[in-house]
Amino acid sequence: MRIVFMGTPRFAVPSLRRLYEHGHDIVAVVTQPDRPRGRGHKLAPTEVALEAERLGLEVYKPEKVSAPELVGVLKRLSPEAVVLVAFGQLIPKSILDLPPKGCINVHPSLLPRYRGASPIHAPILAGERETGVTTMLMDEGLDTGDILLQERVPIGPDDNAGDLHDRLAELGARLLLETLARASAGTLVRTPQDHGQASYAGKVRKVEVDFAGPADVVARTIMGLAPVPGAYTHRIGTRLKLHRARAHGDHKASCLPGEVIRVGEDGILVACGVGSLLVTEVQPEGRPAMRAADFARGYRVEPGERWGPLLDM
Repeated sequence: MRIVFMGTPRFAVPSLRRLYEHGHDIVAVVTQPDRPRGRGHKLAPTEVALEAERLGLEVYKPEKVSAPELVGVLKRLSPEAVVLVAFGQLIPKSILDLPPKGCINVHPSLLPRYRGASPIHAPILAGERETGVTTMLMDEGLDTGDILLQERVPIGPDDNAGDLHDRLAELGARLLLETLARASAGTLVRTPQDHGQASYAGKVRKVEVDFAGPADVVARTIMGLAPVPGAYTHRIGTRLKLHRARAHGDHKASCLPGEVIRVGEDGILVACGVGSLLVTEVQPEGRPAMRAADFARGYRVEPGERWGPLLDM
Protein backbone atom coordinates (compact mmCIF):
# COMPACT_ATOMS: atom_id res chain seq x y z
CA MET A 1 0.00 0.00 0.00
CA ARG A 2 1.15 3.55 -0.75
CA ILE A 3 1.54 5.19 2.68
CA VAL A 4 2.47 8.44 4.39
CA PHE A 5 3.72 7.69 7.92
CA MET A 6 3.37 10.23 10.71
CA GLY A 7 5.06 9.66 14.08
CA THR A 8 7.54 11.11 16.52
CA PRO A 9 8.88 9.15 19.55
CA ARG A 10 10.50 5.76 20.03
CA PHE A 11 7.08 4.12 20.41
CA ALA A 12 6.43 4.72 16.69
CA VAL A 13 9.71 3.26 15.42
CA PRO A 14 8.69 -0.45 15.38
CA SER A 15 5.61 0.42 13.31
CA LEU A 16 7.66 2.36 10.76
CA ARG A 17 10.26 -0.39 10.58
CA ARG A 18 7.66 -3.15 10.14
CA LEU A 19 5.89 -1.25 7.35
CA TYR A 20 9.20 -0.87 5.52
CA GLU A 21 10.24 -4.50 6.05
CA HIS A 22 6.89 -5.79 4.76
CA GLY A 23 7.18 -3.92 1.49
CA HIS A 24 4.75 -1.06 1.92
CA ASP A 25 5.56 1.96 -0.24
CA ILE A 26 6.30 4.66 2.34
CA VAL A 27 6.33 7.78 0.17
CA ALA A 28 6.97 10.20 3.05
CA VAL A 29 7.55 10.33 6.79
CA VAL A 30 6.21 13.32 8.72
CA THR A 31 7.56 13.99 12.20
CA GLN A 32 8.05 16.84 14.65
CA PRO A 33 10.87 19.36 14.07
CA ASP A 34 14.29 18.93 15.68
CA ARG A 35 14.19 20.05 19.33
CA PRO A 36 16.83 20.86 21.96
CA ARG A 37 17.63 17.70 23.92
CA GLY A 38 20.03 16.46 26.54
CA ARG A 39 22.21 18.37 28.95
CA GLY A 40 23.71 20.48 26.20
CA HIS A 41 20.29 21.36 24.78
CA LYS A 42 21.55 20.73 21.27
CA LEU A 43 19.04 20.37 18.44
CA ALA A 44 18.35 16.71 17.78
CA PRO A 45 15.98 14.89 15.43
CA THR A 46 13.13 12.71 16.68
CA GLU A 47 13.57 8.94 16.92
CA VAL A 48 11.25 8.52 13.94
CA ALA A 49 13.33 10.96 11.87
CA LEU A 50 16.49 9.01 12.68
CA GLU A 51 14.88 5.71 11.68
CA ALA A 52 13.42 7.18 8.49
CA GLU A 53 16.80 8.56 7.49
CA ARG A 54 18.41 5.19 8.19
CA LEU A 55 15.87 3.57 5.87
CA GLY A 56 16.43 6.22 3.18
CA LEU A 57 12.91 7.66 3.35
CA GLU A 58 11.84 11.22 2.59
CA VAL A 59 11.30 13.15 5.85
CA TYR A 60 9.21 16.28 6.50
CA LYS A 61 9.37 18.20 9.78
CA PRO A 62 6.62 20.85 9.82
CA GLU A 63 6.01 23.04 12.86
CA LYS A 64 2.29 22.64 12.18
CA VAL A 65 0.84 19.70 10.31
CA SER A 66 -1.98 21.96 9.10
CA ALA A 67 0.47 24.12 7.11
CA PRO A 68 -0.81 24.51 3.53
CA GLU A 69 2.64 23.62 2.17
CA LEU A 70 2.53 20.17 3.82
CA VAL A 71 -1.07 19.54 2.79
CA GLY A 72 -0.06 20.36 -0.77
CA VAL A 73 2.84 17.90 -0.62
CA LEU A 74 0.58 15.14 0.68
CA LYS A 75 -1.95 15.77 -2.08
CA ARG A 76 0.79 15.43 -4.70
CA LEU A 77 2.01 12.19 -3.09
CA SER A 78 -1.52 10.68 -3.26
CA PRO A 79 -1.18 8.11 -0.48
CA GLU A 80 -3.76 5.33 -0.19
CA ALA A 81 -3.55 5.63 3.60
CA VAL A 82 -1.96 7.89 6.18
CA VAL A 83 -0.67 6.01 9.23
CA LEU A 84 -0.21 7.83 12.54
CA VAL A 85 1.62 6.49 15.58
CA ALA A 86 2.19 8.89 18.48
CA PHE A 87 2.56 11.87 16.18
CA GLY A 88 1.75 14.58 18.72
CA GLN A 89 -0.54 16.98 16.83
CA LEU A 90 -4.22 16.98 15.96
CA ILE A 91 -4.76 16.19 12.29
CA PRO A 92 -6.82 18.69 10.25
CA LYS A 93 -9.77 17.67 8.11
CA SER A 94 -7.81 18.57 4.98
CA ILE A 95 -5.52 15.58 5.70
CA LEU A 96 -8.15 13.29 7.25
CA ASP A 97 -10.16 13.45 4.01
CA LEU A 98 -7.17 12.98 1.73
CA PRO A 99 -6.40 9.21 1.55
CA PRO A 100 -9.08 6.84 0.20
CA LYS A 101 -8.33 4.26 2.94
CA GLY A 102 -8.38 6.97 5.60
CA CYS A 103 -6.01 8.00 8.38
CA ILE A 104 -5.26 4.99 10.57
CA ASN A 105 -3.98 5.53 14.11
CA VAL A 106 -2.25 3.12 16.51
CA HIS A 107 -3.29 3.95 20.10
CA PRO A 108 -1.83 2.09 23.11
CA SER A 109 -5.02 1.53 25.10
CA LEU A 110 -8.32 -0.28 24.84
CA LEU A 111 -10.39 2.58 23.47
CA PRO A 112 -12.62 4.24 24.51
CA ARG A 113 -10.65 3.83 27.75
CA TYR A 114 -7.68 6.16 28.23
CA ARG A 115 -7.88 8.52 25.33
CA GLY A 116 -5.33 11.32 25.48
CA ALA A 117 -1.67 11.90 26.18
CA SER A 118 -0.64 9.15 28.64
CA PRO A 119 -2.47 5.93 27.77
CA ILE A 120 0.46 3.72 28.75
CA HIS A 121 0.99 5.19 32.23
CA ALA A 122 -2.69 5.55 33.15
CA PRO A 123 -3.71 1.87 33.48
CA ILE A 124 -0.82 1.13 35.85
CA LEU A 125 -1.56 4.23 37.92
CA ALA A 126 -5.21 3.14 38.14
CA GLY A 127 -4.37 -0.42 39.18
CA GLU A 128 -5.70 -2.03 36.00
CA ARG A 129 -4.80 -5.65 35.28
CA GLU A 130 -4.89 -5.38 31.51
CA THR A 131 -4.47 -2.91 28.69
CA GLY A 132 -3.89 -3.25 24.97
CA VAL A 133 -3.63 -1.59 21.57
CA THR A 134 -6.35 -0.21 19.30
CA THR A 135 -6.13 0.67 15.64
CA MET A 136 -8.62 3.39 14.82
CA LEU A 137 -9.92 5.26 11.79
CA MET A 138 -9.28 8.85 12.75
CA ASP A 139 -11.83 11.64 12.83
CA GLU A 140 -11.56 15.25 14.01
CA GLY A 141 -11.92 14.37 17.71
CA LEU A 142 -9.25 13.34 20.21
CA ASP A 143 -9.03 9.54 19.88
CA THR A 144 -12.74 9.33 19.10
CA GLY A 145 -12.70 7.56 15.72
CA ASP A 146 -14.15 4.16 14.87
CA ILE A 147 -12.28 1.13 16.23
CA LEU A 148 -10.74 -1.15 13.60
CA LEU A 149 -8.83 -3.81 15.56
CA GLN A 150 -7.99 -4.33 19.25
CA GLU A 151 -5.78 -6.72 21.17
CA ARG A 152 -5.54 -7.08 24.94
CA VAL A 153 -2.42 -7.72 27.03
CA PRO A 154 -2.12 -8.37 30.78
CA ILE A 155 -0.31 -5.95 33.08
CA GLY A 156 1.95 -8.02 35.30
CA PRO A 157 2.69 -7.12 38.94
CA ASP A 158 6.29 -6.29 38.01
CA ASP A 159 5.51 -4.26 34.88
CA ASN A 160 6.38 -0.59 34.96
CA ALA A 161 5.45 1.93 32.26
CA GLY A 162 8.73 1.32 30.43
CA ASP A 163 8.08 -2.42 30.17
CA LEU A 164 4.56 -1.82 28.94
CA HIS A 165 5.75 0.82 26.44
CA ASP A 166 8.07 -1.64 24.72
CA ARG A 167 5.53 -4.47 24.59
CA LEU A 168 2.75 -2.23 23.27
CA ALA A 169 5.05 -0.68 20.65
CA GLU A 170 5.75 -4.12 19.18
CA LEU A 171 2.11 -5.19 19.47
CA GLY A 172 1.02 -1.95 17.79
CA ALA A 173 3.33 -2.60 14.86
CA ARG A 174 1.92 -6.09 14.37
CA LEU A 175 -1.68 -4.94 14.72
CA LEU A 176 -1.03 -2.13 12.22
CA LEU A 177 0.17 -4.61 9.59
CA GLU A 178 -2.94 -6.72 10.10
CA THR A 179 -5.14 -3.62 9.88
CA LEU A 180 -3.57 -2.57 6.57
CA ALA A 181 -3.86 -6.09 5.17
CA ARG A 182 -7.58 -6.12 5.95
CA ALA A 183 -7.99 -2.60 4.60
CA SER A 184 -6.38 -3.68 1.34
CA ALA A 185 -8.63 -6.73 1.17
CA GLY A 186 -11.73 -4.71 2.00
CA THR A 187 -12.52 -6.83 5.08
CA LEU A 188 -12.11 -4.24 7.85
CA VAL A 189 -15.09 -3.74 10.12
CA ARG A 190 -15.55 -0.31 11.72
CA THR A 191 -16.97 -0.25 15.25
CA PRO A 192 -18.08 3.13 16.64
CA GLN A 193 -16.76 3.87 20.12
CA ASP A 194 -19.12 3.95 23.08
CA HIS A 195 -18.41 7.53 24.14
CA GLY A 196 -20.26 6.99 27.41
CA GLN A 197 -17.46 4.60 28.47
CA ALA A 198 -14.65 6.99 27.55
CA SER A 199 -11.95 8.08 29.96
CA TYR A 200 -9.00 10.42 29.45
CA ALA A 201 -5.35 10.11 30.39
CA GLY A 202 -3.87 13.56 30.82
CA LYS A 203 -0.19 14.34 30.56
CA VAL A 204 1.82 12.87 33.45
CA ARG A 205 4.64 14.65 35.28
CA LYS A 206 7.36 13.52 37.63
CA VAL A 207 6.29 13.45 41.27
CA GLU A 208 7.86 13.17 44.69
CA VAL A 209 6.75 9.99 46.40
CA ASP A 210 4.44 10.45 49.39
CA PHE A 211 5.21 7.54 51.71
CA ALA A 212 2.33 8.61 53.96
CA GLY A 213 -0.09 7.00 51.50
CA PRO A 214 -1.08 3.33 51.31
CA ALA A 215 1.73 1.08 50.06
CA ASP A 216 -0.24 -0.20 47.04
CA VAL A 217 -0.93 3.35 45.84
CA VAL A 218 2.71 4.34 46.32
CA ALA A 219 3.81 1.27 44.36
CA ARG A 220 1.44 2.06 41.49
CA THR A 221 2.72 5.64 41.38
CA ILE A 222 6.32 4.48 41.10
CA MET A 223 5.61 1.77 38.52
CA GLY A 224 3.22 3.92 36.53
CA LEU A 225 5.73 6.75 36.10
CA ALA A 226 8.94 4.75 35.64
CA PRO A 227 11.25 5.40 33.98
CA VAL A 228 9.79 8.60 32.47
CA PRO A 229 8.74 11.09 33.77
CA GLY A 230 9.64 9.35 37.02
CA ALA A 231 8.91 9.24 40.74
CA TYR A 232 11.59 10.28 43.20
CA THR A 233 12.39 10.79 46.85
CA HIS A 234 15.25 12.34 48.81
CA ARG A 235 17.85 10.49 50.83
CA ILE A 236 20.46 12.35 52.86
CA GLY A 237 19.82 15.51 50.86
CA THR A 238 20.17 13.96 47.40
CA ARG A 239 17.47 12.95 44.94
CA LEU A 240 16.84 9.25 44.40
CA LYS A 241 14.66 8.11 41.50
CA LEU A 242 12.58 4.99 42.17
CA HIS A 243 12.06 2.63 39.20
CA ARG A 244 10.50 -0.51 40.66
CA ALA A 245 8.64 -1.28 43.88
CA ARG A 246 5.78 -3.39 45.16
CA ALA A 247 3.50 -3.29 48.16
CA HIS A 248 4.81 -5.65 50.82
CA GLY A 249 2.50 -5.66 53.82
CA ASP A 250 2.27 -4.34 57.37
CA HIS A 251 5.07 -2.80 59.38
CA LYS A 252 5.71 -1.95 63.01
CA ALA A 253 3.61 0.91 64.32
CA SER A 254 6.78 2.60 65.55
CA CYS A 255 8.05 3.11 61.98
CA LEU A 256 7.39 6.49 60.38
CA PRO A 257 6.41 6.84 56.69
CA GLY A 258 9.60 6.85 54.62
CA GLU A 259 11.62 5.02 57.27
CA VAL A 260 13.81 2.16 56.06
CA ILE A 261 12.73 -1.00 57.87
CA ARG A 262 15.28 -3.45 56.52
CA VAL A 263 17.78 -3.97 53.71
CA GLY A 264 18.27 -7.28 51.92
CA GLU A 265 19.01 -8.99 48.62
CA ASP A 266 15.35 -8.62 47.66
CA GLY A 267 15.50 -4.84 48.05
CA ILE A 268 14.94 -2.02 50.53
CA LEU A 269 11.79 -2.18 52.67
CA VAL A 270 10.33 1.26 53.42
CA ALA A 271 7.43 2.07 55.75
CA CYS A 272 4.30 3.70 54.32
CA GLY A 273 1.23 5.20 55.93
CA VAL A 274 -0.47 1.83 55.48
CA GLY A 275 1.75 -1.19 54.91
CA SER A 276 5.28 -1.13 53.55
CA LEU A 277 6.98 -0.84 50.18
CA LEU A 278 9.71 -3.10 48.85
CA VAL A 279 11.88 -0.95 46.56
CA THR A 280 13.76 -3.16 44.09
CA GLU A 281 15.31 -0.75 41.55
CA VAL A 282 16.58 2.80 41.99
CA GLN A 283 18.61 5.45 40.19
CA PRO A 284 20.90 7.78 42.16
CA GLU A 285 21.59 11.26 40.80
CA GLY A 286 24.04 11.14 37.89
CA ARG A 287 24.12 7.34 37.82
CA PRO A 288 22.35 4.60 35.85
CA ALA A 289 19.50 2.60 37.32
CA MET A 290 20.56 -0.30 39.56
CA ARG A 291 19.22 -3.02 41.80
CA ALA A 292 18.17 -1.63 45.16
CA ALA A 293 20.29 -4.26 46.92
CA ASP A 294 23.41 -3.07 45.07
CA PHE A 295 22.54 0.54 45.83
CA ALA A 296 22.12 -0.28 49.52
CA ARG A 297 25.59 -1.86 49.66
CA GLY A 298 27.36 0.85 47.69
CA TYR A 299 25.63 3.79 49.42
CA ARG A 300 25.42 2.22 52.91
CA VAL A 301 21.67 2.32 53.35
CA GLU A 302 20.79 1.49 56.96
CA PRO A 303 17.53 0.58 58.74
CA GLY A 304 16.16 3.58 60.59
CA GLU A 305 17.15 6.22 58.02
CA ARG A 306 14.25 8.15 56.55
CA TRP A 307 13.44 9.02 52.96
CA GLY A 308 11.21 11.92 52.00
CA PRO A 309 11.00 15.65 51.22
CA LEU A 310 14.09 17.72 51.93
CA LEU A 311 12.26 19.92 54.44
CA ASP A 312 11.41 16.90 56.55
CA MET A 313 14.88 15.40 56.64
